[in-house]
Amino acid sequence: MPRLQLASQSPRRRELLARLGIDFGVLEVAVPERRMPGEPAADYVSRVAREKAGAGLLRMGGRADAVVLGADTEVVLDDVVFGKPADAADAAAMLRRLSGRTHRVLSAVWLVSAGREARALSVSTVHFAALDEADIAAYAAGDEPCGKAGGYAIQGRGAAFIAHLEGSCSGVMGLPLHETWTLLRQFGLIAG
Repeated sequence: MPRLQLASQSPRRRELLARLGIDFGVLEVAVPERRMPGEPAADYVSRVAREKAGAGLLRMGGRADAVVLGADTEVVLDDVVFGKPADAADAAAMLRRLSGRTHRVLSAVWLVSAGREARALSVSTVHFAALDEADIAAYAAGDEPCGKAGGYAIQGRGAAFIAHLEGSCSGVMGLPLHETWTLLRQFGLIAG
């Protein structure tokens, strides 16, 4: 039976994938996350997820039984992709722009093997509460925004900023579990 490999450096993705009760290995891959000029946000997120999965498959050295999962998640507001903040000031700037607004969180998942590939895209709508400068400064000064698309973590204190969510909570965290479960079933990695 094929063994799943997760091509990710994200501890959140590892934790989320483990919730599905499937055995998997982890491959750390480094893929540039740069949006091409004019590239639609959904295409960008999907491309990066596919590149992560492809890089993971290359690391497996052509093993016929290898199946690799790659994922990417980005926050999008007014067609601007909010990646991971560079520092606390960048996180604060992101939070100011998200404050009192509604944004989308796009989370793409790809499964690839030597002879097959499939993808899924989760789109969630997040309604942020209006934040005052004290809220923003206190949150941005902590460790939580570091490494999080949009500068907030729904699985942590950042959840307090979310007035309403339509879509996938796990997708906003970084791995939409329903879509991932569906792909794993298609590949015969989960019974069903």
